[in-house]
Amino acid sequence: MNGVHDLGGMHGFGPVRPETNEPVFHAAWEGRVLAMNRLMAGWKLWNIDSGRHSIERLPPPDYLGWTYYEKWLQALTNRSLAHGLITAEELASGHKAPDAPVATPPLTAGDIGTILAAKISYERAIPDQPRFAAGDAVRARNINPEGHTRLPRYVRGRTGTILRDHGAHVFPDVHAHAASEAPQTLYTVGFTARELWGEGAKEGDIVYLDLWESYLDVA
Repeated sequence: MNGVHDLGGMHGFGPVRPETNEPVFHAAWEGRVLAMNRLMAGWKLWNIDSGRHSIERLPPPDYLGWTYYEKWLQALTNRSLAHGLITAEELASGHKAPDAPVATPPLTAGDIGTILAAKISYERAIPDQPRFAAGDAVRARNINPEGHTRLPRYVRGRTGTILRDHGAHVFPDVHAHAASEAPQTLYTVGFTARELWGEGAKEGDIVYLDLWESYLDVA
């Protein structure tokens, strides 16, 4: 979707200032938010793409003003409300309602290792042959989807070169809405910096993007 989260190539936000010796977490609550996100995924009520989409849908002032884990916490809260894991009254009070059902199956300490160690692959087998091969010139489609997409705005309509075929992978634009996996071929595409940013960009610099087949046309 076109939203404030798609910041690539935008100006006016000030310089990026890396934090020297940045800690993993700036406060203990951030670690708890990460833990809640990882563990609550064990119920499989949402997937990685719908999780990303829930962050994209945060109000623009909040998205720009909140820290990384503040966004994670609000998006997790929104998903929990949408799936009935909590109610608005429980959220306001900070306490479980006496008659609220307990989510099943319950997550126990013994489940944590299994959840964290699970290796998830989004690669799939499909009968279709790849439309492109390494060396092919392609143009990213100039689309403006209302839902989730992994095609950034700054590359739409730009010409690049196929560098690698990664095989078929789950298509996030569909997967985010839980419609289906709709797998299709995923490619690494290289775009010169000057193609993206104009003559002011450094000659020889290349931006590499992993893009799904339906994002691309023959150049």
